[in-house]
Amino acid sequence: MKGYMGNILEVNLTTGAVGKTTVEREVLRKFIGGGGVAAKLFLDRVSPDVDPLSGGNVLFLMTGPLTGVRLPGAARFAACFKSPLTGIWGETNCGGNFGVGMRFAGYDGIAIEGASDKPVSIVIEDEHVEIRDASDIWGMDTYEVTDILKKQFKGGKEVKVLTIGQAGEKLVRYAAIINDKRSALGRTGGGAVMGSKKLKAVVIRGTGSVEPADAAGFEKIRKEVLEKVKTSKDTESLRAYGTAGGMVAGTKRGDVPYKNWALGQDLDIARKISGQVMAKEYLVKTAACHGCPVACKRVVSVKEGPYATEEGPGPEYETLASFGSMLMVDDLAGLIKINEACNRYGVDTISCGCTIAFAIDCFENGIIDSGDTGGIELKWGNADAVLKMVERIGRREGLGDILAEGSRRAAQRLGGKAVDYAIESKGLEAPMHDPRAGHGLGLAYATSIRGACHNQHLVLAIEADGMSYPEIGLPGPYEAKTSEGKAKMTMLCEDLGMVVNSAIICQFVLGSLSLRDLVDMLRTTTGFDYSLAEMMECGERIWLLKRGLCNLMGVRAVDDRLPKRMLTPVKEGGAAGSVPDMALMLRDYYRLRPLDDEGRPAKDKLRSLGLSDLADRL
Repeated sequence: MKGYMGNILEVNLTTGAVGKTTVEREVLRKFIGGGGVAAKLFLDRVSPDVDPLSGGNVLFLMTGPLTGVRLPGAARFAACFKSPLTGIWGETNCGGNFGVGMRFAGYDGIAIEGASDKPVSIVIEDEHVEIRDASDIWGMDTYEVTDILKKQFKGGKEVKVLTIGQAGEKLVRYAAIINDKRSALGRTGGGAVMGSKKLKAVVIRGTGSVEPADAAGFEKIRKEVLEKVKTSKDTESLRAYGTAGGMVAGTKRGDVPYKNWALGQDLDIARKISGQVMAKEYLVKTAACHGCPVACKRVVSVKEGPYATEEGPGPEYETLASFGSMLMVDDLAGLIKINEACNRYGVDTISCGCTIAFAIDCFENGIIDSGDTGGIELKWGNADAVLKMVERIGRREGLGDILAEGSRRAAQRLGGKAVDYAIESKGLEAPMHDPRAGHGLGLAYATSIRGACHNQHLVLAIEADGMSYPEIGLPGPYEAKTSEGKAKMTMLCEDLGMVVNSAIICQFVLGSLSLRDLVDMLRTTTGFDYSLAEMMECGERIWLLKRGLCNLMGVRAVDDRLPKRMLTPVKEGGAAGSVPDMALMLRDYYRLRPLDDEGRPAKDKLRSLGLSDLADRL
């Protein structure tokens, strides 16, 4: 089956059974791969009422048809499951090399169900699959485990390692899954799902390759897109300064949140934690995901001082903002150390940083005190305190045990005004882009499938960065700080985002390409004669499927909201005085999708897209 490997590896950790299943080509055409196919498999196989931390929750590790096919930005893969953080559809994807390893081993995905009664690892070497005892590495951090397993399986093609740290073992609800130290399946708590299954690591060695369906056509489009990416100004900037190269510019336009979303800007902090300063003072070299010419990843070291750090993965923009601007920390060396701690313990840096910001607000406003924190002075700008709290969260010690539940649950436990400081939607802490600077992003946060999210859609790229796709109804440029006309823009950006995250291709690369390029990459890889219209229909189908899954898990219209602080105008910076008109945008959005008064997709629409089974269950 060219373009696809034709196999889903099935592993049951309760029974120890290992096998393979296939996905029908009709399903692949309609749902593409990645999170799209995973959502279809979840609907068919898993009860929406399943306890996220039980053996009944299935962890789907999924590639897309573009994964591993020698295209720039095509190393990504996804993890999908019911989220222990939000209680609804959980999905996260990352680059690195594990997804390519899956494809080279002969699998489009891995479905892991059940739970072991002791720590185990799954070892995959092409056709050979084994469940091994992992008691000797249980309790270790992700860096230690990765080094041990790579040494243990030394010889031949290097293995790829996917592992959890102590946070996953302790069921921190936003625990991450780490690939080879530097790439994280961070959002929505997949690390806790692995921990609940007593699954410490997945090791893979694949010796095969991925063959496109139309080799000649694929080679033509590959050369074209590679040249576009290599010569792109975006590539030049990302390679030089990483994802934090826009920290100062983003701050000036009001996009970067400060002081738990209460402050409009602080340019002094922005300059001190920028990608430019990192490149000048701490950068050792750049790194790239498998086969990607962009090389946006940072390899850094802090040679001396209290935050001395050996050469290793550096922080991305989201981490620098989550622990820097959000917490008013301007010490870049401290942020590099905090990033290392998050990677080692295995926690999502966005949720972790935001939950600590919540805790600092609670401390500053008298809801908790030093007795609750174990003597840690949780003050704005205190990098030492933040590092200590990350460690306590990773071990679930003291206040860290409460914060390990995420900001929504922590606020419910602390009570009173604590809820005002939990900046989340549907239980997922918001990423580091302020919807007061781009109103469509506010709608996208509210309606996003997994909770507040910036990369399951393309709103940020279209609204803030000036990309446009007039051929699908996104003419651009859009005025960011207005709510008029944003419902249609957001809906189309969501549908396109579903395609991108099912294909799967990196959005940093997509910014250098046209939609015709994306259609041609999919068409020549899969052999399906996609048109642009059919591709967008796939995106709409996938979005509605995931929305329906969330409805089955309890999501209703009332959950499509933004927290109060995001709807409170700031006085400083590029977004001063700007607030999204959520009532206007939601009214238009519900009409266009369409969704009923309870936030459920119209059944006629579902049936027209081949989702009659979902329509019958709603």
